[in-house]
Amino acid sequence: MLLTTGQAAQELGCAVTTFRRLVRAGLLRGLSQRGVRVMVPLEAVQALRDRDPAPVERLPVREIAVLRADVAKRGTSADGEGLTGFSAELPPELLVKTLCGWWRCDAASVAAGGVLPVTVSGYVVAVLTGLDRWEKDSRGRHGFPDAVLAGHVTDLTEPVKHLTAPRAADRKLADLLLGARLPSHSGGTIAYVTTHTTVS
Repeated sequence: MLLTTGQAAQELGCAVTTFRRLVRAGLLRGLSQRGVRVMVPLEAVQALRDRDPAPVERLPVREIAVLRADVAKRGTSADGEGLTGFSAELPPELLVKTLCGWWRCDAASVAAGGVLPVTVSGYVVAVLTGLDRWEKDSRGRHGFPDAVLAGHVTDLTEPVKHLTAPRAADRKLADLLLGARLPSHSGGTIAYVTTHTTVS
């Protein structure tokens, strides 16, 4: 059975614009066209609906930052430098560039969390580590030049995970979070999520 994007959004309890972001990011398989409409397999929507929340309580910190990414779009540069956001079609070496800054955030809090889950429409699609060092530009935005892409997904339905970090601990962390639901609320690109972990 195939659903329209509107029906899929209704099934998930989200806005149609939120669901279409997943489609535009290339995160869903089995899509088809019916005229101008994008049709989505019911089983793909059910898999998203039934997805477990990210087990952030297993992280050894009280709070983590979350990067709420938009779909990758071209900026002013033709060589990838101006590209921002997430797309399942981007190779890892380009994806890390599109996600490592520049944002308005509390850089020290981002670094203290030790990990930065990247979400599209509330699902973790990438995980960044290596956040200990940051830079600040003239607009008051922060970038993390040493950020490492610990892993990313190319399909949310399964999900299909690609663990790319050199360190085993970072790969394990990415495996824990990728594909999970991680809702966050913020007026900006960076949100902060409490893990409810007791840190001694």
